[in-house]
Amino acid sequence: MSGSTWLDRHVGAVAIIDSQNRVAGIFTERDVLRKMALSGADPEKTPVRDVMTTPVELATLATGPGEALAIMLERHFRHLPVVDHDGKLLGMLSIRNVLQWRVDDLTQELDSLEQYVANDGPGGD
Repeated sequence: MSGSTWLDRHVGAVAIIDSQNRVAGIFTERDVLRKMALSGADPEKTPVRDVMTTPVELATLATGPGEALAIMLERHFRHLPVVDHDGKLLGMLSIRNVLQWRVDDLTQELDSLEQYVANDGPGGD
């Protein structure tokens, strides 16, 4: 994938998979900055395996959004690969996805509370 394609698609991280489709590493924008740009390494001659982050923290289908958010905030991750029970990549979760879920959840909760108050909840006439 060329650099312009990454930018066009707003991709900030890619999972690197091995021959069994298991996540072997993750290559992120931060890796490009810290390990490529700041070191002066030649991107044409540097294998991804030399600059990818490994080991990788993984989410599974059993990982809830709140747990994923806690992991991402605690460890300063912006991306979390999601794998199946065999460790095979299913997709990539971004902090933006999780925060949007949280905003939607809080908005729904606020709407429910406003509806409750509007229907003359406890303390009303």
